[in-house]
Amino acid sequence: MIEWSSDELMIRDAVRDWVAKEVRPHQDALDSGEASPYPIIRNLYQTFGMADLAASSFDKRIAREKAGEPVKDKSEGSGPDAGASFTMLPIIELCKVAPGLVTAMGVSLGLAAGTIMKRGSVEQKERWGRDLLTFDKVGAWAITEPDSGSDAFGGMKSSARVDGDGWILNGNKTFITNGPDADTIVFYAKLDDGRPVRDREILCFVLDKGMEGLVQSRPLRKMGCHSSPTGELFLQDVRVGRDRLLAVGGSGKESAKQNFTTERAGVAAMSLGVIEECLRLSVDYAKSRVAWGKPIGDYQLIQLKLAKMEVARINVQNMVFRHIELSKAGRTPTLAEASAMKLYSAQAASEVAMEAVQLFGGNGYIAEYRVEQLARDAKVFQIYAGTDELQITHIARDLLSR
Repeated sequence: MIEWSSDELMIRDAVRDWVAKEVRPHQDALDSGEASPYPIIRNLYQTFGMADLAASSFDKRIAREKAGEPVKDKSEGSGPDAGASFTMLPIIELCKVAPGLVTAMGVSLGLAAGTIMKRGSVEQKERWGRDLLTFDKVGAWAITEPDSGSDAFGGMKSSARVDGDGWILNGNKTFITNGPDADTIVFYAKLDDGRPVRDREILCFVLDKGMEGLVQSRPLRKMGCHSSPTGELFLQDVRVGRDRLLAVGGSGKESAKQNFTTERAGVAAMSLGVIEECLRLSVDYAKSRVAWGKPIGDYQLIQLKLAKMEVARINVQNMVFRHIELSKAGRTPTLAEASAMKLYSAQAASEVAMEAVQLFGGNGYIAEYRVEQLARDAKVFQIYAGTDELQITHIARDLLSR
């Protein structure tokens, strides 16, 4: 794949028009936290029929599972997916304006709903999956803790203690996307069975907002991505039954690793949106801003910045195209491949956004010119879904193990 097809360009333009009408007018309110992202995401779903597609796909999958038939399409029922391009294009266009919208949507669909659809029983999928996939309800995926950021598994302290035919959950999660507002929470904890903490089995449960002992904090103040509410979760003696344990298809640890792969590959599309917007804004500004009697685009140092932005755009776009081709071939990237995509694209997006601020000079530091927001928003790409340093470790371990 070397360029978007005519059908893909039609989808892109339709989404771009919708973004211009429904998102751009709310940029400031989203960035200040005054506007909630969820009504806008639901608008997207209704406008493009994504909710109906998700519901129809889900119902067909569940009917087959109940009949004992194999699911023909592995993506069926796990989201409103009409192909990887359909998934990537809205991400790219939304990230040109408010990357936090993609973060909020991606965690709810890809991580919370995705985990339930991969690991849950038919009953659990019907109970929680459908409403998440149609975005009637908001989901959160709770693994990160105050003392276990990159060491998510080994440093995890949240516990699940057997109590009769269920468990008692205790623990504290932080940096949880959608945490303040989530209706459904996929929660990871270690089985309290007397073994050393780092050796304990990791279990995965589904929680509902309002359960006794569960507290969802107010949104945390952040550097950027304000259109994606982030909070903490506090669990004190939360009683859960076996109906809330996700056990089908593997361990909680394996489930989380698969989600890391999906999340990291998606960062490339998010990064491409930021890069494309920064480049567009920078080119326009370089043409119109006059210094010493001529447009600053005539100066070689400004040309160098624009050239480096274009190189980054081409490289990240090629990563996105490769991901689409892998999906068409029925393949998902390995954890190392996804880590490589995330490492490069996240760094590229942050560097391009900061260069855009520099190109704009004093105006770049002012919110009105938009590059200031994009620079703040892009920085988190190098932190969430695993820091740059963690990506390096995963890539190197894979290379050294061959």
